[in-house]
Formats: sequence, structure tokens, C-alpha cells
Amino acid sequence: MSSTIHGLHHITCIAGDPQLNVDFYAGLLGMRLVKRSVNQDVPDTYHLFYADGAGTPGTDLTFFPWPAMERSRRGIGLAVEVALAVPAASLPYWHDRLTAAGVDVGPTDGESVGGDAAAGAGFVTRFGETVLPFRDPDGLHLALVATDDDRPFVPWDKSAVPVAHQIRGLHAVRMWERDMGPTVAALTTLLGMTPAGVEDGWHRYAAGSGGSGTYVDVRELPEERRGTWGTGGVHHVAWRVDDVAEGTALREIVEDAGLRPSPVIDRFWFESIYFKEPGGTLFELATEGPGFGRDEDMAHLGEQLILPPWLEVHRGAIEGALPALVLPEGSR
Repeated sequence: MSSTIHGLHHITCIAGDPQLNVDFYAGLLGMRLVKRSVNQDVPDTYHLFYADGAGTPGTDLTFFPWPAMERSRRGIGLAVEVALAVPAASLPYWHDRLTAAGVDVGPTDGESVGGDAAAGAGFVTRFGETVLPFRDPDGLHLALVATDDDRPFVPWDKSAVPVAHQIRGLHAVRMWERDMGPTVAALTTLLGMTPAGVEDGWHRYAAGSGGSGTYVDVRELPEERRGTWGTGGVHHVAWRVDDVAEGTALREIVEDAGLRPSPVIDRFWFESIYFKEPGGTLFELATEGPGFGRDEDMAHLGEQLILPPWLEVHRGAIEGALPALVLPEGSR
């Protein structure tokens, strides 16, 4: 039995207004809303899943919209940026699309502007890749990374973004740590990740065979304050495992290291195990399946509120507590 993760499965963040979130991710970014559900632990709030055309694991960026929550405070013990993969030739398109929509682009962490100067201002170079950092309406730090790495991706033919420029999925996640030693030991010794480079204080690690969708970048900032959850922040980072057997084997390794993982939890579309890495970031091990087509026609994913079977008995109360959502024109 392999004792390694295979890459990113999904990353879940915290949003404010759910309609604004839909307009930005399904509208401006052109991602497909593949599941409109609820936070299974707090079912009076949505859980919105954006991905490629089929909800392929590794392409999912998901959100809990909590409008009353305060803004996240970036700091140690939390993931601080989510990087999304786009085709290398599409960066000029994205620069123009984002800036025309009034989106704040460019680095905020002291990075030097560089990369593909012909694509426009605001680009940086990281690990040999040209990157366009930007923020969503809640202040979540995002980045588009130019890559032609071969990876699973299903186009979305109703996207407002042409197929040639569509977001291919998650590329990397970045974390700040007060002491990166224990975190690196967990990534490498427990989860089987391997070093993939060091640059400007950032240490990159790759899962599985590496490539787009497998990276975590870690930076040690011993004087930095601790981060707090809130709107515009990352809630947790989920890593792919093949199935429950592989997840359970990894769970035993994590438990033996004293990191106190949760039991296997049925999320209906995948099975999950949660634990905090030594620096405090919440990690999840999530299985490849059964997948989002388990309870919906694949042609109509995300169009209606879908609940796991054990919450169906509460549908009336749940629907009554949730605001209506409207998908962008053309994507439904």
C-alpha cells in the first residue's frame, strides 16, 4: 500500500456574500459550479464547489459563504494563497480580463514584478513559472500560473471563458510557518512529498510524480503573527488519495505521529480524514470518488441545491435559511 498523497484534491475557502462569490468564480473566472450544497457540519450555510466541466478531483476550489464573519487575517498556521493553473499562452488574456473587471492584480508580498513583460504589468516569476497574483472580492489571495503540464481537465462548454484560456485546476498552495521544520517533516515523512526547489525563502514540495496540481510552497516567518479564519481566507487544504484503504493507511501514519486525525467521514461525493499539520493548517485526505455525478445528471451539475441523503429530511428548514442564488447568464 502506498503511503503518499497524489496531489491536491480541493481547497476550501471562506467567502462573504454567496451571490458575489458565484458571480466572480462562475462568471468572471468561468469555472463551473459543479455542486451547490451545504456545509455538512453547519448546514445553514452553502458549500459551493467550482471546478472544470466534470468536477475532476484536483480542479475544485470550494467555499463556505459566511457573510457575518470578519475578514481573515493572514499569518502563520494558515494557507495564505491559492494558485490556479492556466495554459501558458493565456496569461495576456487573463491580465486583460481581470483588469477590465476592476480586479486588483499584482504582488502584495514584496515580490519583484517580472515574468512575461509582454503580458502586462503585475506579473512575477516563481520557480521558473510566470504568475499573475490577484485578489477576489473578499480579499482571498489567488494567482494564475502559466503552465503546459499535462493534467486531467474537462472543458466547460458553457463557460464565459474560451476553452483555450479556461482554468485547468489547482496548481499550488502557499503556507507561512513560524518553524517550518515540523511541517516539512510531516509533508515528507508522513505524506511522502519530495523537495522541488528553494527560491526567495520559499521551499516547494511536490506530491506523487510532481507537476501542476501537486505543489505546496512553505515559507518560514518566525516573527509573523498567527493567522485567523475569516472571509477571504483558506479554511482547509485537501489532498488526493485513491480510496478509503489508502486514506486509512495514511491516517494510521498520521496518528502514530501524534497529529490526532479524525475518523473517516462520509462526505457522500468523497470520503475525508482531517488533521492539522504541525504548524496549524487544517489538512484533509479526500478520496477520488464516488464523484459529483453520483446524485446529479452531469449535464446539470450545480443548478439545484443538492443535499446528502442524511440531510434530506431537513430540506425545508435548510432551504428556508439559504438565500437564492442565480447562475451567470449562459452557464445554466
